[in-house]
Amino acid sequence: MKRRGLLHPDLSALVARAGHTQTIVLADTGLPVPAGTPCIELGVTAGLPALLDVLRAVLTELVVEGATVAAETRQRSPEWYAGLREVLGEVLEEAPAELPHEALKAALPHALAVVRTGETTPYANVILHCGVNF
Repeated sequence: MKRRGLLHPDLSALVARAGHTQTIVLADTGLPVPAGTPCIELGVTAGLPALLDVLRAVLTELVVEGATVAAETRQRSPEWYAGLREVLGEVLEEAPAELPHEALKAALPHALAVVRTGETTPYANVILHCGVNF
């Protein structure tokens, strides 16, 4: 058994196989995942685990060079958006890229996987753009 880092075996394996330019989506509990798109279900109950907690854990092992959120997030969930920017602050110098929520959902089939959390904040989804460690 692993002593530290990502302990969930599927999440750990996902991060291990992520390559440069691939994307991983961290999602709220209600985001519809298209058929054929791998999905790791982490949600235990409403709010558990919170997406930002999962993001903090993932960032300990994943090189991220960018992030994308729905444009609606900033207006509909400003506190959550501020928390996201705080967590990503060490990873990104600028704010995450934004696109309409429908466009974000259209990008899901291109993701390596969707990690669905217990997050219940509206529009609390983020696409992580994988980088390289050199």
